Amino acid sequence: MNCSKQLLRRQFLHQRRSLAIDLWQSQSELLGDRLIECPQFIAAQTILAYQSCRQEPSLDYLFTHTDKQWGLPRCVEGELMWHRWQTSAGLVAGRYGIREPDPKAPSLIPGDIDLMLVPAVAIDRDGYRLGYGGGYYDRLRADPLWRKIPTIGIVFDFAYVDRLPIEPWDLPLDAVCTELGVTTSRGNAPTF
Repeated sequence: MNCSKQLLRRQFLHQRRSLAIDLWQSQSELLGDRLIECPQFIAAQTILAYQSCRQEPSLDYLFTHTDKQWGLPRCVEGELMWHRWQTSAGLVAGRYGIREPDPKAPSLIPGDIDLMLVPAVAIDRDGYRLGYGGGYYDRLRADPLWRKIPTIGIVFDFAYVDRLPIEPWDLPLDAVCTELGVTTSRGNAPTF
């Protein structure tokens, strides 16, 4: 594994965990407001999202303030399996302690999805994502059917940086959303 990625990951995770809870909540809500204003989000019916862990930006505001259909992942044998989810449905503790939908919840396939909100430790201006190192989203997006789905990376502004180290298998996200707004990644068509 790239040593500079490991060091950057530790630094950004430390900075994120250092946020006071009230600041984390208010920045998460601001981020949600920015997404709600985004044309791609407005047009989407079914959106893949995530449950916040390690003080990632929380999407709870979106779950309770929009009428979208949501999909959440389960980690199964090194892959992400997506299921329909609504706020009234419970969640179970999954791998890594991340809350997941019930395995019996209806599955989602790429053709069901209009937009994917992708968590990250950091994202650069070209749309390249620094994740946690497990490769779950890299493997998912390596599949051409999943790669067709528009993506918006989700980070706080301090983790939206000029450049990150990249690997040959890394694929850029289409856009990035922070509490300051939604920005199309450099080199991507301005569809947002």
